[in-house]
Amino acid sequence: MEGLPRPGWFGFGFRGFGQALGSERGLRGSLQGPEPLVVGGLGAGDPEKDAAAQVTQVRPSWSFTGFLTRDGRLVLSGSVNGQLPGCRDLLASEQHLLVLRTETEGSPAEMQAWAAAPELRGTPLWTRQILQRGDPPNPALLPLAPEPGWYVRPMQPFSQPLCPDLKARQLVLGAEHALLLGGMGQVYTWGTGRLGQLGHGALEAELVPRPVEALLGLAMAQVAAGGWHSLCVSEAGDLYIWGWNESGQLALPSRTIAEREKTVAGASGLSSCSPEAKKPATDGDGDLAQFIAIQPFPALLDLPSGSEVIKASCGSRHTAVVTRDGELYTWGWGKYGQLGHKNTASLDQPQRVDYFTDNLLHVEAVICGPWNTYVYAVKGKD
Repeated sequence: MEGLPRPGWFGFGFRGFGQALGSERGLRGSLQGPEPLVVGGLGAGDPEKDAAAQVTQVRPSWSFTGFLTRDGRLVLSGSVNGQLPGCRDLLASEQHLLVLRTETEGSPAEMQAWAAAPELRGTPLWTRQILQRGDPPNPALLPLAPEPGWYVRPMQPFSQPLCPDLKARQLVLGAEHALLLGGMGQVYTWGTGRLGQLGHGALEAELVPRPVEALLGLAMAQVAAGGWHSLCVSEAGDLYIWGWNESGQLALPSRTIAEREKTVAGASGLSSCSPEAKKPATDGDGDLAQFIAIQPFPALLDLPSGSEVIKASCGSRHTAVVTRDGELYTWGWGKYGQLGHKNTASLDQPQRVDYFTDNLLHVEAVICGPWNTYVYAVKGKD
């Protein structure tokens, strides 16, 4: 239909370092509603080379974002800029970039680590060839020790063997914890547990992967980690979520949001029937009802529509899911518009992002950065 946005990638939320999202309209430093992705150097107005269509994957960090393109380029935007050819994947952090470079004639695929400098130049900090299964370790691939007397082990850096029976399908990292999805759909967590993000019921740390006992017997298809909260999606489309709920990111009642709503309503003099004047729930004595700051066990969450979930992602303190019907729901911290509802309100309950349904777009994927969100959508049914 004429006038509707083309299918592809869309962005919204924090862009205080100039990381690519949509247009330059809106408040400085943020974009409050979805807009087609605009990446410098891609597209330049040519529909056949539009950035939203060229980008195949998005890898956001806090101050910059990496975009992988159909022709194998890595394009970086924000506090880190530059391009690398021949890239298949990226793991981005504020200090380093881990890049998987593709095989070229006569050279195997390799993993490279780059410093997250303003301009990606020079040579990587280290390089590792991707060895085929069964290949013996090659000490010649290891970097030189920086000082006399130092040594390195003949294996990939940061390598930690898992127990022989554990086959990993997916690994995701939070700010202080990790989730691993096993080959049979089991969920394992480890790291800091002080905010319930491990899902074991206690707030203790775990030094090695430990199965989440509350989920045993349920086959999971995906895991995701926020800054201090976690979730998983079952093969049946059910959503389980746990951890820190300070900003409503678990879609459970949040005292922070309730008190903010009460303050705003009182200061503005809004009538009680106004949606902006929503008051916090109270118990029979008129006190604030029970709020949940930490949920240390997985909780089953039903969306308002009862839809099945197929994809999910977590930001630092917000959550986004895609339903089997192609709708996007978001909730949690919304200060920078990362929920996509054209405002900066935080929510402790799922709310559909109407932009995509209004524009006849079927959402297929969502990827949250710490403070922003990227969505891939295709043409929906008329």
